[in-house]
Amino acid sequence: MISVAIAEDDYLVSQGIQTVLRRSDDIVVVGTATDPDGFEAVVADHHVDVAVLDVRMPPTHTTEGIALARRLRERDPGIGVVILSQHHDPEYALELLGDGSEGKAYLLKERLGDADELVSAIAEVHRGGSVLDPKIVDALLTARRRRANSRVAGLTPREMEVLGLMASGKGNSAIADALVISERAVEKHSNAIFGKLGLREADDLNRRVAAVLFFLQRTPD
Repeated sequence: MISVAIAEDDYLVSQGIQTVLRRSDDIVVVGTATDPDGFEAVVADHHVDVAVLDVRMPPTHTTEGIALARRLRERDPGIGVVILSQHHDPEYALELLGDGSEGKAYLLKERLGDADELVSAIAEVHRGGSVLDPKIVDALLTARRRRANSRVAGLTPREMEVLGLMASGKGNSAIADALVISERAVEKHSNAIFGKLGLREADDLNRRVAAVLFFLQRTPD
């Protein structure tokens, strides 16, 4: 049996979660709370395998759930955490996963209509896996592509030509031949590309790979 505790300040949502989970033969709800302090008391009184937490709770209704998840994991790295949110903002998910994704899930509350999704997420984090809502994954990829577009947009036309040839797998010599310029000029353009893409610290091979990834994110086709 997986012992689960719930922190949710919306009464109807809390009741809905409990109803869903009590239908599962593999889950037992050992306690509920409406705020972080109340949840800490539940954890003190019961063994909890998985915490199901609203991302926003009293007193400030900002990111109490994520802060609570962090405290729980510091005390017990083995506890699974499922964050529930009605917000599509990927920054919340990034904050949750900032120190690793193992045993963590981030689901939108709109998924609660599908009982199997929540039950499956609880089972997955209990096993040490992770789950991200598909809409959050889409938002993260969109945000990443926008950042890539913003950086790549700062390249000159010649630098874009060099980066495009780099993405096709050509080395400096082949790029120089294709553009009818010297290898030294290719190196200068490459270093300028790495600098504008913020890749100064990596070794040369990793910088080339990272630069190509920026290019591919901007031009996925």
